[in-house]
Amino acid sequence: MLMKKKKDRGADIEAGSMADITFLLLLFFLVTTTIDVDTGIGMTLPEYQEDVEVAPISKDRMAAIMVNEAGQVLLGGEIIAIPQIKDNLKERIKSKLDLPANKKLIVSIKAERTTNYNMYIQTLDQVKGAYQEMKDELSRGIYGKEYRELSPDEQGPIKDKVRETISIAEPEKVGN
Repeated sequence: MLMKKKKDRGADIEAGSMADITFLLLLFFLVTTTIDVDTGIGMTLPEYQEDVEVAPISKDRMAAIMVNEAGQVLLGGEIIAIPQIKDNLKERIKSKLDLPANKKLIVSIKAERTTNYNMYIQTLDQVKGAYQEMKDELSRGIYGKEYRELSPDEQGPIKDKVRETISIAEPEKVGN
């Protein structure tokens, strides 16, 4: 008696749980993936006050920075490279350290509406960096450590001496 040879069907893959595995993988990647959220520029704006009398500001207190759409930065009407802003402003901030709060330097930043946003942010970073470096220099001279390492009580007098006054002006046309 001859036995019939059975056909070898091969290995079967059970596909019933494939949907479950796919769902678990999808869930895993959704839970573990981080989404980068732009947080914007951290700035503290003053509270709105009605009927405020605007006092005239003398030219020696004002540092006017303008950024045009061609990427040129003008400080006091003269073209300047972005990395030079910090050093230039530090000298002007230092010259006004011992003056009262209403005589401190005011930095006004203006840009055209078509200015490259990256150029504007680099300019703002240089201005903020100038103020931060002045705070660090002053705190190293008084306390022997960086400004960020000081307690809030120690930071107070330095913050009063290096008053950070930045005016973000309404964009307008700036000459090319």
